[in-house]
Amino acid sequence: MAAMAAEQRELGRLSALAVYRRVAGAGRMERRRRGAPLPAGRKRAKAHLRRGRAGGGGSEPEAPPPAASRVEAAVETPVEAAVEAAVDPRPEATAAGPDTKLRSGPKAMPGGPRPAREDGGDVPGLLRQLARLEDSRQRAAELFRWMLAPVAPAEFLGRHWERAPLLVRRGDPGYYAGLFSTADFDAALRGGEVHFGTHLDVTSYAEGVRETHNPSGRALPAVVWDFYQNGCSLRLLCPQAFSPTVWHFLSILQEQFGSMAGANTYLTPPGMQGFAPHYDDIEAFVLQLEGKKHWRVYRPRTDAEVLPQFSSANLTQPELGEPVLETVLEAGDLLYFPRGFIHQGDCLPDAHSLHITVSSYQRNSWGDFLEKLLPAALQMALEEDVEYRRGLPMDYLLYMGVANSDTVDARRTAFVEKVQSLIKKLVDYAPIDAAVDQRAKSFLHDCLPPVLTESEKARSVYGFPARWQDGGPCNVDILITKDTEVRLLRHGIIRVCNEEAGVMLYYTTENSRVYHKEEPKFLELDPEYTDSIEFLLSSYPNHVSVANLPCETLEEKISLATLLFEKGILTTKKPLAKV
Repeated sequence: MAAMAAEQRELGRLSALAVYRRVAGAGRMERRRRGAPLPAGRKRAKAHLRRGRAGGGGSEPEAPPPAASRVEAAVETPVEAAVEAAVDPRPEATAAGPDTKLRSGPKAMPGGPRPAREDGGDVPGLLRQLARLEDSRQRAAELFRWMLAPVAPAEFLGRHWERAPLLVRRGDPGYYAGLFSTADFDAALRGGEVHFGTHLDVTSYAEGVRETHNPSGRALPAVVWDFYQNGCSLRLLCPQAFSPTVWHFLSILQEQFGSMAGANTYLTPPGMQGFAPHYDDIEAFVLQLEGKKHWRVYRPRTDAEVLPQFSSANLTQPELGEPVLETVLEAGDLLYFPRGFIHQGDCLPDAHSLHITVSSYQRNSWGDFLEKLLPAALQMALEEDVEYRRGLPMDYLLYMGVANSDTVDARRTAFVEKVQSLIKKLVDYAPIDAAVDQRAKSFLHDCLPPVLTESEKARSVYGFPARWQDGGPCNVDILITKDTEVRLLRHGIIRVCNEEAGVMLYYTTENSRVYHKEEPKFLELDPEYTDSIEFLLSSYPNHVSVANLPCETLEEKISLATLLFEKGILTTKKPLAKV
């Protein structure tokens, strides 16, 4: 009897991790994403809503961690060593403290003062302060400036962006207060919508082995915290789906990058490491929210790993060489590193670590743009130029090919010159602007929907007081007149694309907070409406009267304005109806 009781007590001590190891064994999760199409023209059609094709899903790349408490930087030649800069608000701190090893000489980093924050001094207060700026582009620029402070954005873009790491030590544990916390992590779990694998990864890295321990199904707090208590790291994918503040933060920042701004949060127990050394395919900004973490960053090992298109597999310690930056990040600090820089972070024994990695510029290179442009250019050349349709020489297989590459033959020379000539000519057929529009279309599908202030909500369809009352609907009519003053909700929420099916207006206001949960949203427009769309874009952030829209008739002006208002694209200067 006593033996049975002892066995039951032992079973009671079995952790979720132990059960997982018995039943499922170790696993691994890899993630990636993306895809897209191209253009033409068409005839008049009444503006109406149409749904696009479903986009592929995906999740954030396996991203990096945090920074400590000064401003340190990585700048020599592109992709060179990390450098420390002595900009530390803490009088007792030195340029390189005992928790920091930097493999290059110090350089001072210029930068402005930290932006003043009102509304309580936390991140939600900062976001409310930014909402007072009329222009969404200015909001994005100011948020970017705040994220880098005291390093000036121009200095960052000139010396670090896509070149070298930057470490910003602030000595201000509350700098990111209100952005995301362990309490928010717990609240997300208690909301009941977090699922293993889809939203949450349970990971470990010990003795050179990286494991993912995801059970199936819903991530319940009791199970998740048991994993954590047994030494596992927790990666919350897409925190913007669970945190209104992270959603608001990223929805502003994405307009600065002109590329999707995503995020993951990482919670690691004291003394543990959750991920193997690796590099990513994104520009990574690690914001240390709580606790501290020991970081090592390594330069790309080869030219092929500089700004890579895809993330690496897990790497082993002998493959890494010496780090260019080694430091301990503390709450309030920031660490940036470009794609291709190998990194690993582990917790010290005396503190947990919570950080959020803000990422952007995945598959957003010139090469990615040309992948879309060149096939379209070749198609146009084939359609318009007979030189591209002429047949190859009958005997070209006899003198071309790798086996003949060292052969001296006038026919080889002529063949190569012909190819070079056709490639050079291809530039004349490249639909550069149309390809840019298609990139923008993909970006809008990636975008988070905008977060509205109370004032914006009151002046948009989202605050319109239509409701069921006294046995029927009331306040239903949207009464836009020629004198109604309107403007775009945000500058970056629309894009006009001239496609084979017609003129399409893509927009973000009905996107989901979950990446590609919704299909691309667009309206098919009469081509004659494009001048009005361009007018609204060029007028932003100013309001314009509906009467001034460059449509042919007043009816068309009101019709277009009403349509855009109903989709949340336009707001009015004054609420159309009082609640």
